[in-house]
Amino acid sequence: MHVKSYFANTVEDAMAMARQELGPDAMLVNSRRSSLETRHLGAYEVVFVTEMAGDAQDSPTTAPGQKRTPSDRLGQQMAELKKELEGMRRSITRQSLAPAWRDSNPQGADAFGLLTANEVSPELAREMIQGAESRIAKAAPSKLRTMQPADKAGFHDALVEEVESRCKVQPVLGRGEARPRIVALVGPPGCGKTTTLVKLAVTYGLAARRPVMLLSVDTYRVAAAEQLRSYSAILGVGFQLVETVAALAQTIEEHRGKELIFLDTPGLATAEAAHYSTLAQFLSTREDIDTQMVVSSSMKSADLSRVVDSFEVFRPQRLIFTKLDETGSFGPILNEAVRTGKPLSFLATGQRIPEDLEAAASGRVAGLILGGTSGLAISAA
Repeated sequence: MHVKSYFANTVEDAMAMARQELGPDAMLVNSRRSSLETRHLGAYEVVFVTEMAGDAQDSPTTAPGQKRTPSDRLGQQMAELKKELEGMRRSITRQSLAPAWRDSNPQGADAFGLLTANEVSPELAREMIQGAESRIAKAAPSKLRTMQPADKAGFHDALVEEVESRCKVQPVLGRGEARPRIVALVGPPGCGKTTTLVKLAVTYGLAARRPVMLLSVDTYRVAAAEQLRSYSAILGVGFQLVETVAALAQTIEEHRGKELIFLDTPGLATAEAAHYSTLAQFLSTREDIDTQMVVSSSMKSADLSRVVDSFEVFRPQRLIFTKLDETGSFGPILNEAVRTGKPLSFLATGQRIPEDLEAAASGRVAGLILGGTSGLAISAA
């Protein structure tokens, strides 16, 4: 594969130059304004990729006599390049941290690379590796320094224990002995609050034969209340749309005979704080309401922290992570659990109701981080 940049004052001129030199099979992969260092060459830089000699051979998976198209070849080459770059990133990470663990435990750098590749914060990763070393040293002081490849299972087990010890879980609904159990779900738009609420209602209400009531104060989205109303009709449970906080307090009192009351709230962005101050004050001051925050596990750590902090006015007691099926990096879940000190209650892995919901378990989180869908794992042999 051959990559080349062309500079010109217009993108069209740069493309014409590339086509003339590289031929019609050359593919455009990027176009951008030139940097300050290259602006004298032209206002725009256009990047093209084409094959080098030997690249046009048939793929092992191509049928005999069938030629691969340029897009097929480029797709495979880009996938291979991405894989190589990821390997290089992990290798560089291991090398940069190797001195810290080289004398005491050569597996520390590998573990650090694994954890940070799964987006565990570097500080937390370092703390957990040191904690795992301490566990091994307490059990067998001489073992850590003389650890052999066959002993990797022992270090892996110690690291799992370290992750589990830092991840608090409370897969419960309601606060203490208060009855009925009232659960309010809060969170940003698109995090899956309504679907998660219905999953909880089916699993812990209908399946256990407990009377359930669904309430919604989401008057911001036109279709939000209708979606929950449709679910309630299908499930055969009560539903009521409440438009004010005063009406919400009265409605809760009217349904004290239910065992479970679920409250769906609007999906609000951080900039909309002024719109939910009244609701936030109500939920944060009611000692009988269990407010849980729903967030997507596919969010970047920095964005996740910002969103969680913005909803702190609701005083959520626990965290629910959704969309585990949409990411291969689960470190942000642990980062946020440790940073906030809030326990995890439930994990959602898809849209199916109620199958794609599970009670949070520290062992499950450790398994995701140390051997998630990315295929990364510390080998036990």
